[in-house]
Amino acid sequence: MKTLRQLILLSSLTLTTLSSFAQQTKLKPKPYTASNKGKFFVYWGGNRGYYSKSDLHFQGNDFDFTVKNATAHDKPKGWHIDYINPTKMTIPQTNLRIGYFVTDKYNVSIGVDHMKYVMTQNQEATVTGNYPNLGSYGEVLPNGKTKLTEDFLKFEHTDGLNYINTELTRYEDMSKYLGITKIDKLQINAFLGGGVGILYPKTNATVLGRERYDDFKVAGWGANVKAGVNATFLKHFFVQYEWKFGYIHVVKAPIILNNNAYASHRFTFNQGVFAVGGIFKI
Repeated sequence: MKTLRQLILLSSLTLTTLSSFAQQTKLKPKPYTASNKGKFFVYWGGNRGYYSKSDLHFQGNDFDFTVKNATAHDKPKGWHIDYINPTKMTIPQTNLRIGYFVTDKYNVSIGVDHMKYVMTQNQEATVTGNYPNLGSYGEVLPNGKTKLTEDFLKFEHTDGLNYINTELTRYEDMSKYLGITKIDKLQINAFLGGGVGILYPKTNATVLGRERYDDFKVAGWGANVKAGVNATFLKHFFVQYEWKFGYIHVVKAPIILNNNAYASHRFTFNQGVFAVGGIFKI
């Protein structure tokens, strides 16, 4: 009888302990932001681009020449309503990305880096090769260099360099290191990743005064690495800054209408991106 009473008492204490633990667990649910697996995210932002020098090669039916070590720059819009105007979103330099967390720390994503590349006009450069009507474009200089006048050559990817790429990125919650305990209200993440993709530009080129080819076309490929920081607010909204370093190879970009003429070049780029977005589970 004594043993039975002891078993009943032990069972009661065990049930009480389990009930208390369950209540405590219920009172302190796991923060939403503590786990990322299964979440989707999307962001939209703007960028600034910086490009290395490159050798621009132009080849057509009656010309084949290379501009050595040409310099180029981007075409920033600055703070402008076009970034949020649905009819003009492709005018500034923009970034769109959609992704999915396959684990708490890793996500895969696809996006478009709408960068703009502008060859610096009227720069003096070394040009090798041949083209018709040498000297008739105001390009020949006494020092043996060639001035890249608009009559001779205008070369831009200003309807977008359009680097369409897939990335794998690792996220790390830095909140605990910064003393942030209420991560559902504010969470700070650092991230590191890389990607590869194709180029789908609409190249704006005027070569030797001829009518330009004016259409989008797959023209090359690229690869990049990136790092950045992300601040997530109220579980679902975030702002972030990332810095990308990459390599672009424009293999064959059409440049003249109704002519078998192409441009090719390769260069490295640095790109700073500021973006806003949302993260959620379906």
